[in-house]
Amino acid sequence: QVQLVESGGGLVQAGGSLRLSCAASGGTFSDYNMVWFRQPPGKEREFVAVISWSGGREDYADSVKGRFTISRDNPKNTVYLQMDSLTPEDTAVYYCAAHEVYYYTDPSPYEYWGQGTQVTVSS
Repeated sequence: QVQLVESGGGLVQAGGSLRLSCAASGGTFSDYNMVWFRQPPGKEREFVAVISWSGGREDYADSVKGRFTISRDNPKNTVYLQMDSLTPEDTAVYYCAAHEVYYYTDPSPYEYWGQGTQVTVSS
């Protein structure tokens, strides 16, 4: 059973940056590919980025490619999401998730989720 806890959200002006963290416990972190999803107000949860268990492979949604960077530190059991050049369209609750399969853009197969962290980008 993997427990995930996100942190690092907040209010930022358009063009600014934030770094989200997701700390894992209760399992072998390096067994899991780690994914960030987000859920904008009134919308479905959507895929943002994924990193493989070793950190050797990454993929991004087109909407964040070139602005967001996912990384992980396996000894610290933590995955990060560096978000630069933020726009109001990035406003959402951001969730991390874990899965042994690389990867699904549909949130349905993911069993392990954090509680989410709010990111608000003002114009």
